[in-house]
Amino acid sequence: MLDQIFNSPFNAGIETLFILVILVFLEAVLSADNAIALAAISQGLEDSKLQRQALNIGLLIAYVLRMALILTATWVTKYWQFEVLGGAYLLWLVFQYFTSSEDEEHQHHGPRFPSVWHAVPMIAFTDLAFSLDSVTTAIAVSKETWLVLTGATIGIITLRFMAGLFIRWLDEFLHLGDAGYFTVGIVGVRLLVRAYNPDLIPPEWVMISVIALLFIWGFSKRKVTESEESVVENKTTEVKEQETIPQ
Repeated sequence: MLDQIFNSPFNAGIETLFILVILVFLEAVLSADNAIALAAISQGLEDSKLQRQALNIGLLIAYVLRMALILTATWVTKYWQFEVLGGAYLLWLVFQYFTSSEDEEHQHHGPRFPSVWHAVPMIAFTDLAFSLDSVTTAIAVSKETWLVLTGATIGIITLRFMAGLFIRWLDEFLHLGDAGYFTVGIVGVRLLVRAYNPDLIPPEWVMISVIALLFIWGFSKRKVTESEESVVENKTTEVKEQETIPQ
């Protein structure tokens, strides 16, 4: 049955659709760590409206840079220096995050910005660094430039949606920020290893599995909210008062 389908005149259309689905899936999976990095960066702005504005403008610029990267991918992949710069930049983000001063909840944080226009360039260039990894993977799946462009377009829309979710989730889950930056570090090391020797890069499924495990850990524990803390404090106070009442 499958042989008849793929040998039919509609074979090209089915194959194209199948490849497009794979590209979109890869963009979505490989964008998870990208999304959390962008969410953490945008949280450097205190106002939620400014965070959304920074994401929208930053990803619009990032989209233009992605398209340019895809169109020049054949030329870019000839120079290992681009991957070294991208990998070094991502590792710098990780270093900056884990060496930052901790907040009241003993959690690290990303960079702080005085305005939207200070955050936008970092959002755009962070996505570009991640794109050096995802675009290479996409090109390996399909040599059709228009397909890769279409997948990247859907991917950037998915990325904006995911980054918006992660901004909220970073405030809800205790380990999510650390898990996200661990994955950023993995992508950074991956780019450096690829620049040194592409044969040393493990299969794609290995990286996806590691990222999945890190995010399972990231979502494993919720933060205690102020209302929950007040309830616990009230119960503790009530218990102590009852213990002091003479029987």
